[in-house]
Amino acid sequence: MREDLKGSNLLKLSDLNPDQLDELLDRAVQVKSAIAQDRLTPTLSGKHIGIIMQKPSLRTRVSFEVACGKLGAQPIILEGDANAFSRGESIHDTVSTLSRYLDALVIRTYDDEFLAQVAEHATIPVINALTDGYHPCQGLADLLTIREHFGKLEGLVLAYLGDGSNNMAHTYLEAGALAGMDVRIAAPLGYHPDPSVLANAESIAADTGATITVMSDPDQAVKDAQIVITDTWASMGKEDEHDRRLAILEPFQVNAELMAHAADDAIFMHCLPAHRGEEVTDEVIDSSASQVFDEAENRLHVQAALLQAVLGT
Repeated sequence: MREDLKGSNLLKLSDLNPDQLDELLDRAVQVKSAIAQDRLTPTLSGKHIGIIMQKPSLRTRVSFEVACGKLGAQPIILEGDANAFSRGESIHDTVSTLSRYLDALVIRTYDDEFLAQVAEHATIPVINALTDGYHPCQGLADLLTIREHFGKLEGLVLAYLGDGSNNMAHTYLEAGALAGMDVRIAAPLGYHPDPSVLANAESIAADTGATITVMSDPDQAVKDAQIVITDTWASMGKEDEHDRRLAILEPFQVNAELMAHAADDAIFMHCLPAHRGEEVTDEVIDSSASQVFDEAENRLHVQAALLQAVLGT
């Protein structure tokens, strides 16, 4: 890679610069092609990857575990009552120990400050597999999917609708800013992005030519957009707010009427799992515009590329 990521952490996408992002996506394309032709070299043979799942997930666990297998690495899954941090030992002691055994650490957790402390004490690369603030691996998969579909990223209009304060909205702000896209976040008042995340994305955008807009009009956000994205309205850990959130976010549902405002060649994306009939209707998620399973597959490819990059292979 032009700027070596060996030994680096990926806690959020803004840990990368635009060149590193492009190179990582290029590497993912190569990995995907090699997997399709059954000729992927097991460049991580003999490596051991810790995968700590403090939050359950279908796509995260399976995609990382399969990526490890295809690259020849041994995944060490730590979840539930055996998630490495379940016995009350200090972060310092736990991570210092894991760093002696493992070559990289993938962690799906809640608090971003907790993840930052893990990275501070680790002497091996740490990859964020989802926190309350960010979901960088999903962001990489989505950018790869968009680039595959349109042949580029720069200048495209990405409209995200729903809860603008969640980890996916924050990730799209950073992803679009790095890629030089026109990012529009449409969310009701009280659900706008964290001001510090927004400010950071705007700072990146000033250098890349991207534009960042936060609004509360879903129709305006989607107007002529090539990419329309949403996410669940009550993320994991917020299920008790479900009914209240539905009432507030209902005007931001992605349905056929809303998609009619988008560009003729617009695609629909969702990181899954989807709550059909809430944030998106069946007619949209099952339509020819939907890329949801392509982006789910691309989690495998970008994560394999990321593991290669941070381990220097």
